[in-house]
Amino acid sequence: MTSFKYAAKKPTGQTVEGTIQADDKNAAVAELRRQSMTVLKLEAAADGKGGGGKLNFNISFGSKSPKVNSDDLVLFTRQLATMVGAGLALLESIDVLGSQAESPGLKQTCEKLSSELRAGSDLSTAMETCPKAFSPLYVSMVRAGEASGQMDVILERLADYLEASQSLKREIKAAMTYPVISLVLVIGITAFLMLGVVPTFKQVFEGLGSELPALTKFTLGSSQWLKENWFLVLGGGVGAWLGFGILKKTPKGALAWDHFTLRAPVFGPLARKIALARFARTFATLIRSGVPIMATLDIVGETSGNLVVTNAVNAAKESVRNGQLLSDPLAASKVFPPMVTRMIAIGERTGALEQLLEKIAEFYDAQVKAAIKSLTSLIEPLLISFMGVIVGGVVLSVFLPILDVVGKLSSSS
Repeated sequence: MTSFKYAAKKPTGQTVEGTIQADDKNAAVAELRRQSMTVLKLEAAADGKGGGGKLNFNISFGSKSPKVNSDDLVLFTRQLATMVGAGLALLESIDVLGSQAESPGLKQTCEKLSSELRAGSDLSTAMETCPKAFSPLYVSMVRAGEASGQMDVILERLADYLEASQSLKREIKAAMTYPVISLVLVIGITAFLMLGVVPTFKQVFEGLGSELPALTKFTLGSSQWLKENWFLVLGGGVGAWLGFGILKKTPKGALAWDHFTLRAPVFGPLARKIALARFARTFATLIRSGVPIMATLDIVGETSGNLVVTNAVNAAKESVRNGQLLSDPLAASKVFPPMVTRMIAIGERTGALEQLLEKIAEFYDAQVKAAIKSLTSLIEPLLISFMGVIVGGVVLSVFLPILDVVGKLSSSS
């Protein structure tokens, strides 16, 4: 027997550390899983007491793990479901998928899964060693498939879920591509005019010997200041961006930003609908696959994409553990709209929670797509107007003195 040091997450979401005696790594993982814990880190100590000695090996779920992109993961899941449903052995299916994989990340992941399966691990335990490829949601659904004996059905549902999530992400990216490119073009054109075009007219205006219009003075002054302090503007922009990124990584900063995204004008309602669609779809998929309610709430909270929603789900989890309905604490949080909490309440009372959650997900998916189209149609004229004001203002400031001189020459003649 070997003594192992471990770090694991309980069903309550609490992270605990301790030691466990087992014959090997797989037996230690299996015992911790039997206690409904998710292994985060496992170390075998040579001194037999779990500390102070030289480590024989060190498994840390989260480091040196191959990464698989979303499109490859969807294809892998769909193909694995088809092969398992056709009666192929799990190990043989993984080997086939690994041999035909074109992505290095997917190929390495399949090799690692194959190695773990040959060592005696089940598929969900093997997937825990590849956290960059398989999320907690993915692992939990595979574990539910192993327990129910419906692995092919669970994998099909998982592939459907991943495809729906990818479709929503593509909609959002496609909608944001045009505004971002347009904004970059506006900034680039403005910089070119202010730093490259306007300064060439300065000497011309000085030679006119007449009073310049206020707009021209402002444009020339701004151009001169930008030319002398461009490094401050660029450095300040980069510094602000980096500072914002660092602030978002802190717990308070991330929570404040997520609060802002839900309440921001124009984009706030869209962010709320996206979070609700993700919450409902994830919840429905896990419940339908037979994942226990407490583990489901853990995963739903972690994958919501918004800390405000995560905190509301975690608070609701405590109420559910104490025997209350899920809908009551969700309604009290004020994060979820009354329609959502009432439909969840009806689902809990009638036993149709899965179906009602799927309806909520479909409703908010449609709302997100409609909101994206509306925002796109609104942003386009705003950006064009902004570009027109900037470019038109610069051009007007350049031509006003020239027109003024031409007018004076015409009057004198």
